Amino acid sequence: MLSLALLIVRLASLVIVAQPGYTDAYYYASVAERLARGDGLTADFVWNFLEAPGLAPLPVASHRFWMPLVSAAAAAGIAVLGPLLGAFRAGQVPIVLAAACIPWLTWRAARALGASPNAALVAAGLAGLGGLFAPAWVAFDGFAPAAFLGTAFFLAYRGAAKGSVRLGLGAGLACGLLYLARAEGALFGLALLTLLARPAARRAGIAGCLAALAVGAAWFARGALAGGAGDAVARGLFLVRYEDFFALRPVGAGALLAAPGDALAVRAQALAGDAVTAAAALMFLLVPALAVGLWAGRRQPEVRAFAQLALAIYLVEGILWPLHATRGSYFHSLAAFFPFAVALSAAGGERWLAPRGVATLHLASGGAVAAALILSAASVQQWDTAFNGPLGVRTAALDAIPPGPLLAIDGGAWRWIASRPALVTPADGLAAAACVARAYGARSVVLEAAHFQAYGPLYRGAERPAWLGAPIERGPVRVFPVISLPPCVQ
Repeated sequence: MLSLALLIVRLASLVIVAQPGYTDAYYYASVAERLARGDGLTADFVWNFLEAPGLAPLPVASHRFWMPLVSAAAAAGIAVLGPLLGAFRAGQVPIVLAAACIPWLTWRAARALGASPNAALVAAGLAGLGGLFAPAWVAFDGFAPAAFLGTAFFLAYRGAAKGSVRLGLGAGLACGLLYLARAEGALFGLALLTLLARPAARRAGIAGCLAALAVGAAWFARGALAGGAGDAVARGLFLVRYEDFFALRPVGAGALLAAPGDALAVRAQALAGDAVTAAAALMFLLVPALAVGLWAGRRQPEVRAFAQLALAIYLVEGILWPLHATRGSYFHSLAAFFPFAVALSAAGGERWLAPRGVATLHLASGGAVAAALILSAASVQQWDTAFNGPLGVRTAALDAIPPGPLLAIDGGAWRWIASRPALVTPADGLAAAACVARAYGARSVVLEAAHFQAYGPLYRGAERPAWLGAPIERGPVRVFPVISLPPCVQ
């Protein structure tokens, strides 16, 4: 009954989450449509030049940076239900189904960790409501699949650690699929490796490792056939400014080494900010209960795996990819841990509060549920403000954009909204933009209020290059027609 009630809540949130909203989701949705049509994992837009090395012609192989599970699952929904529901709603169906399983999985995890049925139901309600994750559970993104797979991994890992080969296979499959949802999911394989050191769990560990490696090897083979991910590592590790990730010619290690103080400061800020993000995801209220649950379950293999993996991903994101982490990557990563963390909090909170009486337990449970309800509603409202408003602004500018390909800061979003090839404005500036426009036959450059720094003077009305016409203004959007074949000076 609780799962059904929370499914109704999920369906109600679809009223707000009625379009992709942000870069990742636009990307997944556009590729899913093509995949459902039989075009494979390809993109007829360029969101980042790591997918179009050497300004390769469209369509290009997709998912050289992001992982394919969301697009693949959504494509299945579109293929089956697209004619009835439309591409976007049909693509959301597999995601909503994954979200619908979160309460049940959380309940199972809480019970396995020693929580009473009532405490486990509270945990299921908290995870199902989502708090900060409330709109994410139905977003065209990897949040709900990662939450499903992460929780399933820890549940299966519990049995694998006791020697179950079947559950070892399950944990390995969950690890492999989680990797296809989020690249950092590969780190879950570290927990499988620890099983090899325990004689009683060695066979289960081998089975799990082989299952995970089979999935990972298949994806690596696809990447090799598609030409690899180019300079994806450089674009992540050596960033000084986040917008350099979208440069035609990315910065190298020299830029990072030239400012070691700034590099250290960025990483310190990322580690601090990510810690606050994790605490906020647990509504701050659950953090003490989680600490109690971790300490009480420290001898349980799944609890140790949870703690070690959570710490590993926190450090990897904050130290190696700090600018990606602070712009949403770490929040995405948390989804795989969130339901199990809530289950641990329920078990720990009950252990902590039980000596204080039933009334205290009821008060704490009611307060946590009330906080989750408020935070969930606020998060859905924030999603509406952050993403539906900008969609209206962009849609209002469509009539000013000449036919043909366009350049804009968010190639994936404009591909979906304008239904035409779209190319990211390179962060290097107008000289690089001229090369992109020439290579792809772009007919306009679209600048929004949010734009890369190099385009600031043009947006504010400074002298423009000869290949661009006078801007057409639609609110904060400036549309610059391409009036002549632009020069490309490499």
